[in-house]
Amino acid sequence: MTVRTKRTKPARISFGKPFWARFSPWFILGVAAILAPLYSWMALTNMTRHEAFMNQLLLEKGEALIRSYEAGARTGLGLHNWGYLELQKLLIETAQQAGVDYMVVVDGEGTILADSDPSSVGRPYGTDLNLKEIAGSGQVRWRLVPNPGGEDSFEVYRGFSPAANRPLFGQGGRISPPVDPETIRQMIVFVGLDTTPLEDIRKRQRNQSIAQGALFLLVGCAGFLILFVVQEWRTTRRSLSRIKAFSDRLVEHMPIGLVAVGNDGLIAACNRSAEDILGLVPGGVDGKPAREILPQCLLDLLTELRESGKTIEKELECPLEDGRTLPLETLATTLDSEEGTSPGSILLFRDITEMRQLKEEVARSQRLASLGSLAAGVAHEIRNPLSSIKGFATYFRERYRDVPEDSGTADIMIQEVDRLNRVITQLLEFARPMTLQRVPVSVAEAAERAVRVIAAQAREKNIAIEIKISADLPAIKADPDRLQQVFLNLYLNALAAMEKGGVLTTMAATDPDGTVQVRIADTGTGIPADDLERVFDPYYTTKPSGTGLGLAIVHKIVEAHGGDIRLESEPGKGTVVTFRIPGGKGT
Repeated sequence: MTVRTKRTKPARISFGKPFWARFSPWFILGVAAILAPLYSWMALTNMTRHEAFMNQLLLEKGEALIRSYEAGARTGLGLHNWGYLELQKLLIETAQQAGVDYMVVVDGEGTILADSDPSSVGRPYGTDLNLKEIAGSGQVRWRLVPNPGGEDSFEVYRGFSPAANRPLFGQGGRISPPVDPETIRQMIVFVGLDTTPLEDIRKRQRNQSIAQGALFLLVGCAGFLILFVVQEWRTTRRSLSRIKAFSDRLVEHMPIGLVAVGNDGLIAACNRSAEDILGLVPGGVDGKPAREILPQCLLDLLTELRESGKTIEKELECPLEDGRTLPLETLATTLDSEEGTSPGSILLFRDITEMRQLKEEVARSQRLASLGSLAAGVAHEIRNPLSSIKGFATYFRERYRDVPEDSGTADIMIQEVDRLNRVITQLLEFARPMTLQRVPVSVAEAAERAVRVIAAQAREKNIAIEIKISADLPAIKADPDRLQQVFLNLYLNALAAMEKGGVLTTMAATDPDGTVQVRIADTGTGIPADDLERVFDPYYTTKPSGTGLGLAIVHKIVEAHGGDIRLESEPGKGTVVTFRIPGGKGT
């Protein structure tokens, strides 16, 4: 057995990049660019709304203080001994409430009439405002006033009329000190509110908005990623389904046997071709131990693969459990992932019996062509001298007719020349191109005509002849004489192999493609295995009296009809010759 080994790098399967690596940084930046303005707008709107709400609260608080102070002042005007001193005291008491930085009462010219800080009385305040317009409108207004000691003060102010157009009276019913009634009508009260608590709330709100924005951005990005992942998963799933369907169909119908064996020694996959080649039960080997299913030659190949770690190609003669020995062309390789792990091994193999037969047919055809050319030249060179020899032998037989010994010698010479001439005729027939006269021919009739020729010889050897050809077998388009010659030569070889009797059987059937297949079986001595490859060679014979051209001519006739022929034999069990000729229109 010739072993051809090829070692290459082990096959590798790439499982791709990690899933997270498939996200481009530009994708994440794009998501952030979409969500950031949206979040900023939401956060700004939220902060603006909260700031407006806090300003409204401060404004209402300031207005409530002004009304409270104003109500206290009006109540006090109805009492005796009420004047600016009492107005100052009420202002101080009112300003002591929590969250009040200061309170100031000014006249229409901006002069402080009362202040929570008594030292500021008489000083100007609010001169940057249109005080007369403010005093006359009665509308509550606000502004932020810088506070050197802390946060800015939220200042609420409006016109203030505690006397309701009545003069302020002191002791004895006199105004003390005297004040112009117009001044009383143009008084303005300012309330400065502490914004520190509200500023703390604003800071917490800002931090909360930032935290909410970050969470919103994170959730938004996560949502986009989830959508992307779901879409990718669906796309990948569809792609994998298509790829799996394609690969499964490809593997299942590929003409090469494939067996995948995992590291645990179990068969992971086995396609239909592998089952047909090895004679396995269809679909019944997946998940079973390879040592219980595969023949020993393939198990040895897997062992060699594990030891070497290299891809191996070999031609093997593989014995099977049913007694057959298959010539296999095999390839074994390991599957390695990107991480360096190996999920198992793969065996690829195919039956090369037909390939070997084709090679043998080509070699035989080349030998026959060479021998035919040689035989044609030799035959022409021999035939002319044989004619002369036969002529002289006939002359001497007539001349020495009265001498029995010499006459007998001449007869032997004539017979041998005739025998040589027949051999040369066969040789020339074998060497020259074969011309066929194709007509519809019944295979059964051709076989029966040949049987009638050998019937007497078969009875002498006690050989039973059976013809099992159906009457409805379609006719083939062939040369009837050549076809009968094929049957006759094969029958004569079969009779020669059954010297002690036996059975000669002829069967015929139609293949699915319309080709007629004929099987001729005998129970003779059989042919040794060493001689099987040469039985169709011209002049190769094991018979003492044979010419070695019978099977060679049969082979040539069958090939001329566009068919093929093969021979199976086992010493002691007989021989089966099978030839196929296209039916119908023929070739």
